[in-house]
Amino acid sequence: MFSSLNALAPDPILGLIALANKDHNANKVDLGVGVYKNESGATPIMAAVKTAERNCAEKELTKAYIGPAGPAEFNSGIRDLIFGAQHPALQAERVRTVLTPGGCGALRVGAEFLKRCSENATVWVSDPTWANHLPLLGNAGLKLAEYPYYEAGSAGIKFDEMMSALANVGRGDIVLLHGCCHNPCGADLSEAQWRELTALAAKNGFLPFIDLAYQGFGRGLDEDAYGIRYMAEHLPELLVASSCSKNFGLYRERVGSLSVVGDKAAQSDASLTHINNVVRGNYSMPPSHGGAIVGEILADQALRQNWEAELAAMRDRINQLRVLLVDKLSAQNVDRDFSFIAKQHGMFSFLGLSVAQVDQLREQFSIYMVGSSRVNIAGISQTNIDYLAQSIAAVLVS
Repeated sequence: MFSSLNALAPDPILGLIALANKDHNANKVDLGVGVYKNESGATPIMAAVKTAERNCAEKELTKAYIGPAGPAEFNSGIRDLIFGAQHPALQAERVRTVLTPGGCGALRVGAEFLKRCSENATVWVSDPTWANHLPLLGNAGLKLAEYPYYEAGSAGIKFDEMMSALANVGRGDIVLLHGCCHNPCGADLSEAQWRELTALAAKNGFLPFIDLAYQGFGRGLDEDAYGIRYMAEHLPELLVASSCSKNFGLYRERVGSLSVVGDKAAQSDASLTHINNVVRGNYSMPPSHGGAIVGEILADQALRQNWEAELAAMRDRINQLRVLLVDKLSAQNVDRDFSFIAKQHGMFSFLGLSVAQVDQLREQFSIYMVGSSRVNIAGISQTNIDYLAQSIAAVLVS
C-alpha cells in the first residue's frame, strides 16, 4: 500500500530551518522560524514558567486522564485572560473553553465543530494568512475562500476592499480573523475597524472565528484582545482559538484553547458537548503538563505579575527593534520607505523584497527569511542589526 506514495516537498519553513542550521557563517541571521528569541538568539524558558512547573510537580498526585475539556483551573484562567474577568459574556455564562494541543489543535477542533454546525460552510481567510490555516481548516472538510487584506505597495490593510468582499458573506459562513499581530504581515485592524466589522457580522449573520496566537505581543494583554471582547459583547456567537506558545513560551508543550460563545448559556452548553465529542474522536484527552503550568501562573497573583512583567519586556524589545530597524535602514539611504515596520505589531512583517532579493540575501549574506520576505523581528539583535540593514541595502541597489 505504501509503495503508491510519492514523497512530498518539504515544508518551506522547515526547509529554511535546515538550511540555516547547515550555514556556519559567523554573521548568519535567521529571521525565518516563528519563535521569540532574546538578544543571544536563544528562546529561553520564562522564569514564571520555571517556578510554576516546580509547583505543579510538587502538587501533582496522579497521572490519570484529565477529561476531554482539560482542567477547570486552566479553562477558567485562560477564559478570563482572553475575555476579561468582568466581561458581560462571562457574566451571562455564554462562554465555554477547552484545553487543546496548541493553537493548531484549537483551530482543527474548531473546524470540525463548525463542520457539524454547517455541512456546506465556507471559511473566508485573509489574503495573506498563516499558511497552516489552510490545511487545518480545509482538511476538516470546510470550503475555503479569500478576502482582501494586505496591500503590499502601501504596507497597509485594504479595509474598504475587505469590507466590500465580506458584505457578500452571509449566515452559515465563517470569517477567520487574526486577533492581533497578524501573521504574516503584522498589520492589525484598528479598534474602529473592529467595530465596523462587528456591525457587518451582526447585519449579515456570518460567524467570526478568531485566531489569537499572540496576545500580549502587540500592544498589551487587554489591548490585543479588544476585537474579541467587542465582538463577544455585541454578537450572539463567536469562536476563538488561542495559543500559549508565544506569550508563555510553551512552544513544545503544545498549549492552546478553544472558546465558544453562544447566544445563551444553554446553547453554549450544547456546543461544549459537541466540542468534547470532537476531541474524543481525535486525540481523546488533552495533555496536562503545559495547561497545568498556565493555570498555576494565572491563579497565583505573584506568579502572574512576574509573567506579565516578562511578557512586557519581550513585547517592548520587539517594538524597540522595529523602530531601530527603520532607523538603521533609513541611515543606509535606501530608496524605499520602511517606516511601516515601526507601525506594525508582533513578531512578523513583510519587507517587500522580491524572491530574487530574498535568495540573494541568503546566498550572499547568510540572512534567512521565507520567500515572501516575511521576517521574524525577534530574530534581530543589537549585534546583527547593522549587518542586516547593510545587507538589505546592498540587495536593493544591486
